[in-house]
Amino acid sequence: MRRILGLDIGDKRIGIAVSDLLGMMAQPLYTLTRKSTKDAINEIAEIIQKEDIKQVVVGLPKNMDSTEGIQAKRTRDFSQLLLEKTNSNIEIIYCDERLTSKMAKQSLSHMKLAKAKEKKLIDTAAAVHILQGYLDSKK
Repeated sequence: MRRILGLDIGDKRIGIAVSDLLGMMAQPLYTLTRKSTKDAINEIAEIIQKEDIKQVVVGLPKNMDSTEGIQAKRTRDFSQLLLEKTNSNIEIIYCDERLTSKMAKQSLSHMKLAKAKEKKLIDTAAAVHILQGYLDSKK
């Protein structure tokens, strides 16, 4: 089985997680600080190639009433650029990411971290929650 990539896409940072080879457990990779969209796309495309990724689970930010706002559009636009960069050799799967950052923050609350480090860890932990939710739904 191939690994699956999980992304929590934000304007400043992108949390990145990857599944194990069995597709059962999501593992954190790192948080990518976005200098530019092009650089972020290139870096994620490198991960996709290196890890032989065929599916990317992307957290889709929805409003509490399930509608999609501007951030959801930005996420879809970013995903489309990633598809183009990888010559459409990947499948993008959107998963509702409502409350994943809150869950990630709660799971890290016992640690005494500096704010900057906490923000990066929250993004990666959110990517893990998004990917793990998808993996669990496939069982």
